[in-house]
Amino acid sequence: MIEIRGLAKTFHRGLPDQRLALDGIDLALGDGEFAVVIGSNGAGKSTLLNAIAGEVSADAGTIAIGGVDLTPLRTHARAEWIARVFQDPSIGTAGSMTIEENLAVAEQRGRTRTLGLSLTRERRARYAQVLAPLGLGLQDRLGTKVSMLSGGQRQALALVMAVLTHPALLLLDEHTAALDPRTGEIVMRATLEAVAQSRLTTLMVTHNMQHAIRYGTRLLMMQAGRIVLDVSGAEKASLTVEALIERFHLTDDKLLLS
Repeated sequence: MIEIRGLAKTFHRGLPDQRLALDGIDLALGDGEFAVVIGSNGAGKSTLLNAIAGEVSADAGTIAIGGVDLTPLRTHARAEWIARVFQDPSIGTAGSMTIEENLAVAEQRGRTRTLGLSLTRERRARYAQVLAPLGLGLQDRLGTKVSMLSGGQRQALALVMAVLTHPALLLLDEHTAALDPRTGEIVMRATLEAVAQSRLTTLMVTHNMQHAIRYGTRLLMMQAGRIVLDVSGAEKASLTVEALIERFHLTDDKLLLS
């Protein structure tokens, strides 16, 4: 169970220039729940993910996973529970290292790293096994430096690295937005399979309304640092892009009037 209570963050760019990014967010995600977050630019989506991951220090509120309070922990300490895939694949992978070295590092997430990188035959076989379903041939290129991969191949690798240790929470920050449609579908399909097989609790940010409706078990809409819409089940399944756009504008009008 992921529990977020009263999460608040204001960015100060020098008085009087202040921006409220998170306005007392309350959010609970059950084990295996897949929530998709949408909202306009500046709604607070990325700040929410950054605060959960520890990249941004919240002004108030708490973040707990499985009853463990992560609020005082820095990003590297939260890695035992949280994995993240960014929009830019270069952030989640090390270009100067090989595919197998990247996977070995990912396997050490949240632990004391003893990177003598004991890349045994068994470990290489396991890495090939998890890469093969992508259909990108990465299983045959374990010794290739990641800098030699295409953006799509690198992002697919970043996803495999993120789910390798079955994190308690998977954060997806528009992780298919920069990919061509074909590769984006491959990465999204791999995402869905990984989430389903390991019952990963997942929070995915997207600007794609069709993806927000089609994927996940729950849809959250953010505006002005608040969650203004939270739907799941039959209500989510019955949504259309047109209905979502209408609700977005109605919600936006209410916020402007509040």
